Amino acid sequence: MKVFILCGGLGTRLDYEGRLKAKPMVKIGSDPILMHIVKNFSVQKYNEFIFCLGHKSNTIINFFVKANKKRIKIIIKKKDYIKFSYSSKKIKFVGNLIFTGKNTGTGGRILKAYKYLNLNEDFLMTYGDGLSNVRINKLVKFHYKNKSMITLTAVRPKQRYGVLKIKKKKVVYFDNKNKKTDIFINGGFFVISKEAVSKIKSNQIYWEKEPLSYFLKLKKLYAFKHEGFWKSLDTLKDKNDFDEMIRKNIKPWII
Repeated sequence: MKVFILCGGLGTRLDYEGRLKAKPMVKIGSDPILMHIVKNFSVQKYNEFIFCLGHKSNTIINFFVKANKKRIKIIIKKKDYIKFSYSSKKIKFVGNLIFTGKNTGTGGRILKAYKYLNLNEDFLMTYGDGLSNVRINKLVKFHYKNKSMITLTAVRPKQRYGVLKIKKKKVVYFDNKNKKTDIFINGGFFVISKEAVSKIKSNQIYWEKEPLSYFLKLKKLYAFKHEGFWKSLDTLKDKNDFDEMIRKNIKPWII
């Protein structure tokens, strides 16, 4: 099963580094977060990736084609598409770099890449800015067991702020930040049936809006609850948190 990784987002809240490169190229320790994501899938035996490129796409292309030229072999090279194989002591995979437009919606990026490769199969998809130790085989098994059209990974985010409960102007409850909340959010790490792609009607569609809403109404959108590690790279504080984990040799996203 192929893995789509959305790589077109802006890193506007990541300060200087986020302005210079594509968000998935922001480093966590010595490697871009994109490579941490790839390694996690690869060690779970998912070894073909479709990188849906957008903003600062050249920084991702240069990372694979130039910075790692001793580890890759170019299979196909066109104007907006490069297919390559990557081989190191730790991982081996096939990568497809597809430019899907600078201002394309997240759904549009999936649609463009899917059509470009002329695919007709179910696939995995995630965002290029989040790490988790979710077990992909369990996620896929859950998807087919429930005959789902789309399965997302539901995670519990940590509170960024302390929570108050107020009664008659008095604080009656205070909960510190950095605790897991009682709510679940979309953590990415999707399994998507091929039929779902037909509900992406244009390149400007956002995956999180019309397609998910459509299958929600049909009761064909399922959530795989993941209580393990999950964290996204959205702000400079998130990057600093990740770097601190690396310094302490704590890598809870590793399978």
